[in-house]
Amino acid sequence: MFTGIVTDVGRILEAEQRGDLRARIETRYDMSRVDMGASIACDGVCLTVVGKGDGWFDVDISAETVSKTNLTSWAPGKRVNLERSLRVGDELGGHIVSGHVDGVAEVISLKDEGDSTRVVLRAPEALARFIASKGSVALNGTSLTVNEVDGCDFGINFIPHTKKVTTWGDVAQGDMVNLEIDTLARYVARMREME
Repeated sequence: MFTGIVTDVGRILEAEQRGDLRARIETRYDMSRVDMGASIACDGVCLTVVGKGDGWFDVDISAETVSKTNLTSWAPGKRVNLERSLRVGDELGGHIVSGHVDGVAEVISLKDEGDSTRVVLRAPEALARFIASKGSVALNGTSLTVNEVDGCDFGINFIPHTKKVTTWGDVAQGDMVNLEIDTLARYVARMREME
């Protein structure tokens, strides 16, 4: 489990197809304190550390995961949001995030509003019903509040701090981003289906 509060911005050092996709990610985490087999959310995708060294770690990504995410765009030099898994007693500053990406959303517009940036994204139709104004979503592993919803489109406001400490300062129209809907929204929708 994660909170959607990004704690490092890593960089893809290598990405190699080996049946599964193997990636090496540069990080500022002290990898001597990260166990083999630990979970790290990488752009919102819960991945397992399968190798590590000073300032880097390796992950294997299954074809299933690649097909549901934007990880097909991973190439050397790409920056990625990182978060270590939640531990008992940690502050829950965002919302409960599983690291199980539901699909990808497309950035359809950006507009500066003061020092902040308003970004409008388009969710896949099957996921749009789970997104609510003032609700939570995780986008590329970042816990965010939805400002407004219009059909499959929804708006997010990025404050300067978020743009500085995540990859959201690099966002561009047409980008595809990992979308994880709020767990509570998923269960409420399921309960309504059973009525």
